[in-house]
Amino acid sequence: MLKISNTVEISDWEIQLTAIRSQGAGGQNVNKVASAIHLRFDVIHSTLPDFYKQRLLNMKDSRITKEGVIIIKAQQFRTQEKNREDALNRLKELIISVSHIDKARRATRPTRSSQRKRVDKKVLKGKTKALRGRPSAYD
Repeated sequence: MLKISNTVEISDWEIQLTAIRSQGAGGQNVNKVASAIHLRFDVIHSTLPDFYKQRLLNMKDSRITKEGVIIIKAQQFRTQEKNREDALNRLKELIISVSHIDKARRATRPTRSSQRKRVDKKVLKGKTKALRGRPSAYD
């Protein structure tokens, strides 16, 4: 059972975890130990509320396929248990990130003094750069 919030939980049967071999250098256990975890979570057929489903499916994320399946590969740690925890935590963070609604930005105008300061800095920077030019022969 993966708890997302006080009211939202994902059952174990909805998350498919598969142990696979990790990439990269492995040493003695390279061909024997399947320590990486491949997590698959079908958003469309899950028991998540529709709000979460719609927001997840509208995300532009490479971990979400066209069919609405979230695929997470966890291979950061050497043990299968830690990689399983990591994969579940990453799924949880992905779902929680969708639940936050950003506040709408209200357009504001710059103050007159900030506009004046900006122009003064531009003039000063221009004078500094003008001094960097090739010296003229006795102006």
